[in-house]
Amino acid sequence: MQVSEAVASRRSVREYLDKPVDRAVLARILEKAQNAPSGGNTQPWNAIVATGAPLQKLFAAVAEVVPQGAAAHKPEYHIYPPELDGQYSDRRFGVGEAMYAALDIPRDNRTARLMWFARNFRAFDAPVLMLIHTPRYMGPPQWSDIGMWLQTVMLLLREEGLDSCAQEAWAIYTPQIRQCFAIPDDHIFFCGMAIGYRDPDTAVNNFPVPRAALDEAISWEGF
Repeated sequence: MQVSEAVASRRSVREYLDKPVDRAVLARILEKAQNAPSGGNTQPWNAIVATGAPLQKLFAAVAEVVPQGAAAHKPEYHIYPPELDGQYSDRRFGVGEAMYAALDIPRDNRTARLMWFARNFRAFDAPVLMLIHTPRYMGPPQWSDIGMWLQTVMLLLREEGLDSCAQEAWAIYTPQIRQCFAIPDDHIFFCGMAIGYRDPDTAVNNFPVPRAALDEAISWEGF
C-alpha cells in the first residue's frame, strides 16, 4: 500500500468485524512505528495493548459508572479547550452531527445518542484497545511527538488491512483504567485507540468527513 493510499483510507472506524487481531501483526506494526520522529529522540510514548479478559474487565468497570453520567467523569486534562470556538468548534460539531445523521439518530433523541456514546467504552467492539500514557512532566512538544507516533501506527495498521479509532474519550474514565492496568502514578493517561478489522458495510464507517480547504490552514511565502 502506498503511503498516500493509507492516508486517504484511514478514518475513525466505529464498527468492527468479529475477528481477532494477531499479536505478531501488532508487534510488527509497533516495531516499525518506533521509527516515528520525536524531539531529541525522547520517544515519550508508552502504551498497554489489551484484548481478551483484561479488556473485558475494563469494559465491566466502566459500565458500572456510566449510569452516573458526568459525575463519574475524571479526565486528567481538558480533552477539548474550554474556549474552543469558531471554525474549530464548528468542525467538531459538524462531524458529530454527520455521524448521528449516518446512524439515523436525530438531535432530539438524547437517549439514543447517549447509548451510542457509551459504545466508546466498549471500543466500538474492536478486539484490541491500546491505552497510551506518558510521564506527567512531558509538555506540549512531547504530546505532539505522541501524536506523530499514533499517526504512524494508524497508517501502518492500514498497510496490514487493519483500522483504528483514536479515542480521547477514554480519558474521562481514567480511575477505572488505572484500577485495571498498571499505569505508573507519575504518568498521565492520554487516550485509547481501538484496533481491529473494519466492517465495510455499516453506515457509521462510510459517512463523509469533510476537511478544510488548504487555504484555510496554509499560507505561502516566497513562492
